[in-house]
Amino acid sequence: MTLKELHFFYSLCENPQVTKVAEQLKISQSAISLAIKSLEQKLGEKLFDRIGKKLVLNERGRYFKEQTYKHYLAIKDAQTLFQTNKLAGTLKIAASKTISNYIMPDIYFEFLCLYPEVTIDIDSINSTKIIDEIVKGELDIGLIETNLSHSNIIKKHLADDELIIVTSDENYPKEKFIDTINKQWILRETGSGTREIFIDRLGELAKDINIFMTLHSFQEIKTIVLDNPNTITAISKVAVQKELDEKKLFQIKLRNIEFKREFSLIYNKEKSQNLLFVTFIEFLENKFKNIINN
Repeated sequence: MTLKELHFFYSLCENPQVTKVAEQLKISQSAISLAIKSLEQKLGEKLFDRIGKKLVLNERGRYFKEQTYKHYLAIKDAQTLFQTNKLAGTLKIAASKTISNYIMPDIYFEFLCLYPEVTIDIDSINSTKIIDEIVKGELDIGLIETNLSHSNIIKKHLADDELIIVTSDENYPKEKFIDTINKQWILRETGSGTREIFIDRLGELAKDINIFMTLHSFQEIKTIVLDNPNTITAISKVAVQKELDEKKLFQIKLRNIEFKREFSLIYNKEKSQNLLFVTFIEFLENKFKNIINN
């Protein structure tokens, strides 16, 4: 049965004169008659007795109305839900650790303040897992920090970023070749965008570094490096800008190697482009421009 058929049915419950209802709804009498006949055929029951030019609700019709009218009104309310409050719904978003910890919290907060009927289901996982969940359709939006080329994924550039090498040893030479760094490397886990970019750019030189420890959290890595001058890490400049400014960490520039990368937004190419989805992406792009480029 259709909402149109039900609309005609409830209208006739209030006014059994087909002519009057047709005038009120600005449609033909035959359209109403065909709709009611279709509804009765689908139910396998006569809902009206035909008396003269009137359709008089019978006992089965009254029972049908009693059992369905409140549900019909609920469906009608649902139809107008996104017309009266278009920015409503839940977004499932996952961001890689750098983006999640150092960029996204304020963005999530501001968006939810603007659109209080929106809910954001937030996760913080590494880039490899995000890509996998986007392909499977388990996420609406992913925010990653690694290179990507996948036929089922749309990728949008958000901002440029840079990995830098830092230590808390203020006396250590500030420019080195990678194979002359005699410190213990504390790196992110395999699968993280930060580690993948770092190892990839080193190429064959990666075998010359002493990977002493791997951790899942930038905060844990920073804590160890801050407390242990003999340690060193590769980390997003965004994640350590405060410590650099306060001279608690010090950058070591590698000769002939740079670790430029980009922060990207990704989603499945078959993802529906509803208003909430599009609005959030536009909001996100504008925020990234302000945060990263200032």
